[in-house]
Amino acid sequence: MLYVLYAFLAGAASAFAFEPVGLWPLLPVAFALLCEFTCRSKGLWRALLTGWAFGLGQFVVGLNWIATAFTFQAAMPAWLGWIAVLLLSLYLAIYPAMATGLAWRFGRDNRVVLVTVLGGAWAIIEWLRGTMFTGFPWNPAAAVLVPTPLITLTALIGTYGLSGLVVLLGGAIWLEYYRKWLPLVVIVGVTALLWVLPASSVPQDPLAIMNVRVVQPNIGQEDKWRPGFDEEAARRLAILSGPPTGDPRLLLWPEAAVTDPLDDARTDEHQAMAEFQRTRIASLLGPNDRLLTGGIAIASKDGIHVSGAANSVFALGPGGKVVGRYDKAHLVPYGEYLPMRPLLSAIGLSRLAPGDIDFNSGPGPRTLNIGGEWGKVGFQLCYEIIFSGAVVDEKHRPAFIFNPSNDAWFGRWGPPQHLAQARLRAAEEGLPIIRSTPTGISAVIDGRGNLVKSQPWRTAGAIDAVLPPAANSPTPFARFGNVIPLVLGFLLIIGGIVMSRRRR
Repeated sequence: MLYVLYAFLAGAASAFAFEPVGLWPLLPVAFALLCEFTCRSKGLWRALLTGWAFGLGQFVVGLNWIATAFTFQAAMPAWLGWIAVLLLSLYLAIYPAMATGLAWRFGRDNRVVLVTVLGGAWAIIEWLRGTMFTGFPWNPAAAVLVPTPLITLTALIGTYGLSGLVVLLGGAIWLEYYRKWLPLVVIVGVTALLWVLPASSVPQDPLAIMNVRVVQPNIGQEDKWRPGFDEEAARRLAILSGPPTGDPRLLLWPEAAVTDPLDDARTDEHQAMAEFQRTRIASLLGPNDRLLTGGIAIASKDGIHVSGAANSVFALGPGGKVVGRYDKAHLVPYGEYLPMRPLLSAIGLSRLAPGDIDFNSGPGPRTLNIGGEWGKVGFQLCYEIIFSGAVVDEKHRPAFIFNPSNDAWFGRWGPPQHLAQARLRAAEEGLPIIRSTPTGISAVIDGRGNLVKSQPWRTAGAIDAVLPPAANSPTPFARFGNVIPLVLGFLLIIGGIVMSRRRR
């Protein structure tokens, strides 16, 4: 059982490989230790427990920002946030347990097989983690490599393929300790080869200069919904947006930048108020400008009562005309809707975000033509950007993706982790991504996942940039999606099984 405790500590330490600490070599080293602890496990259940303990340690530390969100909810005690982190981690740790159990089953007598199977299984279990029960693929192993040149590999093998490679690198370190040099040479050689391929297959097209301004008003969650603060928020947004320049420009505001509904299907009075809000915002625009902003849309079946709401992005043109609207599809449990509402509301639980009405989900990734100089834009609202292979309307590929978010209640660790995952999506799809958040980190990301410009956390400001070009053709991952890492994962597992049987 001592090795189970060691696995927990190794997992906890590995959380510091992710942002905001970013000591990325810790994760391959932690995987090397995990290989040793798995190999020394006496029985399948002990191997499963070892992987579960590793995952528990990593998730409890790495997801500490979830506890911070509860401090903004007066209806629930703050300590409940840490209970939520623990319960979620207890569940998420099941996925690493499956990987170590499979690795032990076929590789307990052969270290090379153990590493091979663990790398393949890890790619698959991360995909499962992002898919099962609405999915929560936060902090994939690949995220630690975002600051390194290896992020470009995601254009070919995707995030989950890169996560498997991180495991293999850790396994190679472990095998080197046992003087098995060939696996390390093979893994490094294959990594180098893969690194060359995406770079040569994703050339960048020169485009006409398109000016964007990303606004970060530094409005904290404690103020956002405070009565009377909406006028101060409007003032900050207006000042940071600046006057029209004469040249076409695209203004980008955060998620729910305007707390009053921008579309309301209720009475004429409500509709007039929504139109007033849109017109006031549009006063900041020149004749060729566009503004993309997060906002709320209210639905009503009878024209009087609220029947639902949508967390949306509105594309506004001069005069407040709505030239497009995207409704968030992948909603956050407990944040945007309360699961099992009749039961949970009866015992006093509520959503973390203000309001008693659950949001309705939209149809999924969409590309909207917002007209003017700007053409086709894709949208992923906040949390949606973390889902690999599910961020682009494949039939209508956009020029870029707008990812407005509200990370104001996710503490110090949440925002940089969120940004890292947005960078993975940009590199996978070969598309630039623009993020606008109330308190940061807002950023312009190019189609290789590089940060072009960013606004630091907890600062007010605006980013002026030229829209980076997209890749002139879809990346291999954009064409085939997660089929690629899943096939690679199964091939590694099958290869490991074949090696184990030949040895026997």
